[in-house]
This record gives sequence, C-alpha cells and structure tokens, in this order.
Amino acid sequence: MPSASHVSPALSPLTRREALRLAAAGVGSWSCSQWLGTLAAHAAAAAAPRSYKSCILLWMDGGPSHIDTFDPKPDAPADYRGPFGVIDTSVPGLRISEAFPQLSKHMHRGAVLRGMSTTEEAEHFRARYFMHVGFRLSQGGLTYPSLGALVSAYRPPMAAGVPNFVVTGKTMLNFPYVAGSGYLGPRHQALILPDVARSKGLPNAEPATDAADFADRLTVLEQLSREFQRTGPVPAAATQQTVYRNAVELIRSGKSKVFDVAAEPLAVRERYGTHQFGQGCLLARRLVEAGVPFVEIYQGDWDTHEKRRTDLVKDTLMPQVDQALPALLEDLQQRGLLHETLVIWMGEFGRTPKCGADGSRNHYVKAWSTVLFGGGIRAGQAVGRTDAKGATVEERPVSGPQFMATVLGVLGIDPKGKQTSPGDRPVHIVDQQAEPVQEVLG
Repeated sequence: MPSASHVSPALSPLTRREALRLAAAGVGSWSCSQWLGTLAAHAAAAAAPRSYKSCILLWMDGGPSHIDTFDPKPDAPADYRGPFGVIDTSVPGLRISEAFPQLSKHMHRGAVLRGMSTTEEAEHFRARYFMHVGFRLSQGGLTYPSLGALVSAYRPPMAAGVPNFVVTGKTMLNFPYVAGSGYLGPRHQALILPDVARSKGLPNAEPATDAADFADRLTVLEQLSREFQRTGPVPAAATQQTVYRNAVELIRSGKSKVFDVAAEPLAVRERYGTHQFGQGCLLARRLVEAGVPFVEIYQGDWDTHEKRRTDLVKDTLMPQVDQALPALLEDLQQRGLLHETLVIWMGEFGRTPKCGADGSRNHYVKAWSTVLFGGGIRAGQAVGRTDAKGATVEERPVSGPQFMATVLGVLGIDPKGKQTSPGDRPVHIVDQQAEPVQEVLG
C-alpha cells in the first residue's frame, strides 16, 4: 500500500480526444509544460475498465435515533419506542421504522450494523471528527484525514476532468464540514459545493478570458512557480501546482457540467425530491457515474434535544431520506453501479433509548446503528443486536475504528496500510487493533 509520498496526485487521465481538444483550445503553448505533460502521460489509461469501488456517504448530522430508524423496539415501553411503529422489509424478519416505507423495499440491498458502540466521544464536534477519521481528536498529535481524503489518496478519479472528493449538503447549525485532508496535504482536500438545489453546476468553472489568453496566463504562472521551486523548494509550492493543475483540467475538460443537476429531466429531480438532500443525492449519482470516487452528502439537523427538532426529523428529514435514498439506490442499480458503489447512511452517534416528556432524545454512544448499501457487501441482514430497550449492545459490538476498517475493506483499501505524515513519520491509516466486520464483507 503506497505511502502519501508515493500516492499519485489527484489527477484523472485524459483521453487522446480530450488532449487534442486542449491543444485546439489554445493550450498548445503549454504543451511542453510539466502540468500538461503529466496529464497526457495518463492518456493511455483512459480506456481502462473500472477496477475499484466508489463511496457515497449520507451523513445525518446531529445523530439519528436507532430506535426511530433501523432498530425499532415495538415491545418496549411507550417512552422508549417513540412515535413510530415498525414495518416489514424486503428481507424476511428484518423490520425497520414505519417512517421508511419506500426504503423498506430496498433492505435486501443493505446491511444494518445494529451494534455500533462508540463510547470514546459523545459531543457533536469530536464525534463527527472521530467517525470520519477513526481516531480521536488530537490523538497522536496529528490531524488525521477524513475518510474521503483517504479514498482520494488511494483512488484517483476514474475519468478525466473530475475531482476525487466532493462534499455538499446542509450541516447542523452551520457546523463546518468534516472534509479535511489532515497530514495528507491540501491536494486531497474536498471540493465543496454547499448549495446544490439552487446552484447551476460548479461556480466559476469557466475562464474569465479567451482560450489563448488563458493559456498564456497559465504558462506565465508555471514559469513563476518553477522558478520559485528552484530557489526555495517547499512542499506548499508543489501543492499549489497540483491544485492549479487539477482546476485547469476540470475547466478544460468540460466535465464541470456534471455538477449541474438542473440538466436532469424534471421528473428525475422530483423523484429524488427538490429539497437540498434529494438534489445532493442526485448529484452524488451523477458524480459517481462520471468517475468521482467519494461523495459526501450532509443532512441536518438530527439533533433531537427538543420537540421542535424532533418534529423536524419526523415531518421533514425522515421523509426526505425515504424519498431520496431509494431513488439513489434504484438509479445506481439500473446503471449497473450499485455493486461498485458503497452507500453509507450514518451520523456521529445515536440518541438515548428513553424519550423525554416532549419526545426528545439526547446523545447516546453506547448503542446505535449505521447502514451500508451496495458495494458488493453481504446484504439483506442485520449485524449485531441491542437489548429489548435498545440501551446496550448484546451481540457483535462495533467500535468507530472497526467501522472505519470495515468501510475501507469494502472499498478494497487495506485498513492495515500506512501513510507518511510530515517529517516522514509512518502512520497507520486505522487503529491496528481494529478488525473489519467480516459479516458484511463480500
């Protein structure tokens, strides 16, 4: 498994046709540059078959209740089981919340991990970080890369002119996305597009000048960067070159159009839901289909401390999930992509089994659920079990690092692998004591 210093930059291969199009667009004066040369060197790989999996992470920001979603307790006292009944699914014996009638038809494509138990972190910010990276905040004195950045380091795009890692959606209380690349460096940072529902593609994706002038400016920029590197070689300068190179490739390839969900037929947009989460899921399908290895969609606010938020989850967020997630799974299946795309539904932790007087639930890390769909997993099952009230894990507990190791294993990335942090320090990408949940690995 490569270290960070040996991972190929986040570049996608240009086809011969696209390379010729670059030249025709006025990049001929740049043809001898290191940047275009690097891109052209990958052209022969453009026709290679898809050889690894993509990932779509649906992040329920704030922490969804396991009892109200995928681990209902219909026989528990009323103040535990909450407002929802249960519904049968496409998997005999596997029942979930009645709030998901459409999603229930797709559970044969998924596996519910009902034994999540992450007692290390119970505060939103720290738990969000922990479940995105597999390490506690400041553990080992490092800033660790998020899951998307790790995938970026190990999985270059599968098509020309698309990024490695994209994040969109609405976070809880305007919290920042957990999309950092940590010790991997800025070249694996996410491309962030906050408002899919109201945007028309990727902002500022067109040159402000004509093609010839744009190429001239890039030539000057490269010359200045090369001279700076010669007189003061620092990693930041090389990183800047990579960032510009990726941006130029995206602009020149014309692939920025994949970000415009408005290009989809209205009936398709409405099937996903014209809300932010639905359009984010539609964007994720478009991006994965275009060759982007990792896409994360946020949906907030699942933080049900009080009645108004409980009502928001019940009346708005859960119906949005029940509309958009089945549409996403159906589209991936119809396009032959579901087996090659892992779809994750999760938050940073669960909620207390017992409701407050107003139906609210507080943070809970001892027992909660996540769900995996597609990706070639062993689907149609629930792994792990909680007690009759959903308070403790009685069978197959799964820690945060174990969950991370499982996801990496599904994606074909060795969780025992190492990267190199600044100072040439070898770093394990996951806690070495963490073993994947073998029950779901295909």
